[in-house]
Amino acid sequence: MARLTALNPEEVTGKTKDLLNAVQAKLGVIPNMMRTMGNSPAVLEGYLNLSGALSHGKLSAKTGELLALTISQSNSCDYCVAAHTFIGEKLLKADPQVLQDARTGNSADAKTEAILQFAKKLVSKNGLVNDEDVNAVKNAGVSDAEIAETVAHVALNVLTNYFNNTANTEIDFPAVPSLELQN
Repeated sequence: MARLTALNPEEVTGKTKDLLNAVQAKLGVIPNMMRTMGNSPAVLEGYLNLSGALSHGKLSAKTGELLALTISQSNSCDYCVAAHTFIGEKLLKADPQVLQDARTGNSADAKTEAILQFAKKLVSKNGLVNDEDVNAVKNAGVSDAEIAETVAHVALNVLTNYFNNTANTEIDFPAVPSLELQN
């Protein structure tokens, strides 16, 4: 059961209404995560702003989704794993195996795998990566800008993962089996 309330968009006012209306206009729906974030317009606006800014970065939308899967799996966020699997499959037309591999930080593409592995290190080391970690991702051809954006994607996804794990947000995307059940 959800621990924080997912707001009814028909009942909200002010900044929350404006933000949820913008989400509805862009996506055609308002996911439960955003309805729940709407309890604090500052949180919802911060999430939307960072997400929007990253959508114009060096890393592709596909890489962003793969990062989201890697980070969400690392943080055991079932809501985000389901959401990003759905987005990856339906909107980006990514191969299901590519999405599955991303959950463990793997990719057939060496540069993408270096980015995903770096994200896993950022999460597992609480951001305290060392020279070896940074040099490994640079040696895979990842630019400073892409490294900076990887850090930002980790921050964005840690926000959503922690938020959804705290709120116990009701999953409104098709359920994705846990990795343990698939082995």
